[in-house]
Order: sequence, then C-alpha cells, then structure tokens
Amino acid sequence: MNLLVVDDEPLAQKRLQHMLEKLPQISDIYVANNGIQAINLCQEHDMDVVLLDIRMPGIDGLETAQHLTQLEKVPAIIFTTAYGEYALEAFNVHAVDYLLKPVRQEKLEASLARVCQLNSAQINAIKSDPAARTNIAAKISGNVKLIPVADILFFQADQKYVTVKYLNGETVIEDTLKELQTEFENQFIRVHRNALVAKKYINGIHKNNDGHSFVTLQDCDDMLEISRRHLSTIRKLIANL
Repeated sequence: MNLLVVDDEPLAQKRLQHMLEKLPQISDIYVANNGIQAINLCQEHDMDVVLLDIRMPGIDGLETAQHLTQLEKVPAIIFTTAYGEYALEAFNVHAVDYLLKPVRQEKLEASLARVCQLNSAQINAIKSDPAARTNIAAKISGNVKLIPVADILFFQADQKYVTVKYLNGETVIEDTLKELQTEFENQFIRVHRNALVAKKYINGIHKNNDGHSFVTLQDCDDMLEISRRHLSTIRKLIANL
C-alpha cells in the first residue's frame, strides 16, 4: 500500500514513519505537513491510506478528509489525533478508524488490516457515492461505536429517536430518517413513513389476515409494515431482485 502521513508535528511524523517501516504491506510512505500538501500529494500519487491529524494550521483534518472523498481514487482515512471529541465528525467523512495519540503499534496494525479487508462492493460504494458514509457512528455509554452500513438491515423512527438494526444488534442514533434517506438513497428504500430498509436484505412480502403487507428480510425475524403508498415500489424492487 502507498501511505501518506499528514501531521504538522515533525516528531509525530517520524514516530509514525518508524512504526510503518516495520510493516511488509507498506510499499511507499509519503509525508505532508498540512491539509493542502496532503490533497496535492493524493492527486499526484495513488494513495491507498492517509493517516490524518485533525488539528493543523490552515484547513484542518476534517475538511481535508472531505476534499479527499472527492478524488477519483478515494483513499482510506485513519485519523491520528490527541483529541477524542472529533470522533463522530471523523466517521462522517469515511474514516476507517480513529486512533488517539500516542498511537500504539498494535492499534495501527489493526487499522491497516481493516483497510486490507475492504471488499470491492465497499470500495465501489465510496467511489460512486462519496457523499454517503460507509459507517454509522453511534454513542453508546459515552463511547463511539462504528456500525458498517453494509451490515445495517433497517432504520426505524419512533418519535424523536431512530433505531438502527444491524446484523449484530441494534442501537439508537442521532440521525433523522430524512437525512438517512437522502444520504443512502441508493442502498435503502422507504417502506413506511417511519422506516428505511436495506434493499439487499429484502427477500419478500408477507400479508397478514388483516390484509396488511410487511417486508421480510434475510438474516432477520423482524417484519416491517409497508404502507399502501410504498407497496408498488417494493413489489417492483422484489421483482427485479
């Protein structure tokens, strides 16, 4: 992998370089002192991974990441920072991981291993729709949990809250259904005013004795009601599966 270290502190740059030089999967290591240099280097070279500090002079790491997602080849972004308060914002710009300084060797290696495991579908999703996140960030007991969008079965609204149901559980998130529908319109479809369902997990329609229709999902026992307004659209989607 070609990798770029972006940090305005020379000692932090050198420390990360030293850690990376131990890893056989890294071919070339580049360095940048600020966001502008990082963007220019990523346009000149095909970067696979960017280790990106957040607090830097000029444009900060979050804004830099937003610009990087607009490139023809979008690099995987791993934030390396001394500040934990930016985690939610970081995952909103495609961050694969968020490492707190001082970065530990084993944490860095684990993050790079996750980059290597990105499948072609995830990579193509980033390229075709750079505005959409590949992960949803949720705060659980004060900690940030990263939920891969690829594992999400549905989003369901209940008054002020939205629950996300994914392969390994469920949790409440701060996003609204309207925001989620706009961001993930290529991957999710509205079945009811209170629910968005992942298209790839839909496998049929069930009608109960009262004549109400429900969408059935792979890997999930939950059935979500389909409103009459959306029923024909769901039928067309299933017919094309």
